[in-house]
Amino acid sequence: MDKHTCDAIVTNHPEKLLSTLKENEDKNVTNLATSLCGWTSVLTLLYMTEDDPGISMTPVYYQNSGDSKYQDKKQVVGYWSIAISKKEKAVSASPGFNLSAKDKKELLKIARTTLEQYIHNNKTPEINTSGFSETLKTPSGAFVTLHESGALRGCVGLFTSEEPLYKVVQEMAIASSTEDNRFPRVDPTETGKISIEISVLSPLKKIKSINEIVLGKHGIYIKKGYRSGTFLPQVANETGWTIEDFLGHCSRDKAGLGWDGWKDADIYTYEATVFSE
Repeated sequence: MDKHTCDAIVTNHPEKLLSTLKENEDKNVTNLATSLCGWTSVLTLLYMTEDDPGISMTPVYYQNSGDSKYQDKKQVVGYWSIAISKKEKAVSASPGFNLSAKDKKELLKIARTTLEQYIHNNKTPEINTSGFSETLKTPSGAFVTLHESGALRGCVGLFTSEEPLYKVVQEMAIASSTEDNRFPRVDPTETGKISIEISVLSPLKKIKSINEIVLGKHGIYIKKGYRSGTFLPQVANETGWTIEDFLGHCSRDKAGLGWDGWKDADIYTYEATVFSE
C-alpha cells in the first residue's frame, strides 16, 4: 500500500495521487487508518510543481515503524523519503551584461517615451518590438532612476521578473515617476528637466561574508522578515561610503532595521549594467 502511494506521488500529478488514495480506500484493507497522513500538504506540493518540467521526484528509502528495534508489526506507520529536485536552466551573469549600444538606446527611448506620454496623457505607449535583440526580450530585473537638476527624483525597480526586459523598463519608468513614496508624482512641467538612468540587474546571490562585497561593483539587498532594502552598486561610488557605511545606511534608511540590523539579516549581492541619457 505504501509503495502504491509513493508511486503515485512521484508521478508529480495531483489527479493521480487523488485517484490512488481513492483506490486504496476502496480496497477496504482491515485496520487501515489512512494511506497518506497529511495528504493535503503533499497534494498542494504536486499542484505547485506539476507544470514545471525541471522538477523530478525520486524515491530514496522506505521503512515502517515495525522496522525499529521494538519490531512491533501489529500497528505500523510507513515512511518514505522522496528526493525532490529542480534542474535549473543555465543562466548567464545577466542579459544586461550583454547589452549592446543599440539595446541601451532602445531601452532609454522606451523609458523616455513612456515617461512623457504617461505623465502628460496618462497613457502607456505601445512598443514596436520588431528589430529587438533577444536580450531585450529576455526576462530580467531592472531599476529606473530619475534625476532632476542632479538630485534624485524617483527610483523603483524589480530584482527579478517574468516579463521581458523592455517591458520591465517601461513599467519601472511609470513606477519611478508615480509610485516612489519618497516623492510626489512627477508633474508634466518637470519631464523636460528629468534625466533617466537604467540599471539592468544580474540575479541575486546570497553571501556568507561581507568580505564578498566589492564596492562599486555590487549592489546589496538586505532582508529580515518582512523588512527589506537595497542600494544599487553606483550608490557606493556616489557617496564614498565604506562597506560598513553601505550596509548600515541600507539597513537603517532603506530596510528600517537599524544601523546594525544587517548583522543578523540575509544579505544578497547583485551586479548592474548602468547607463543613462
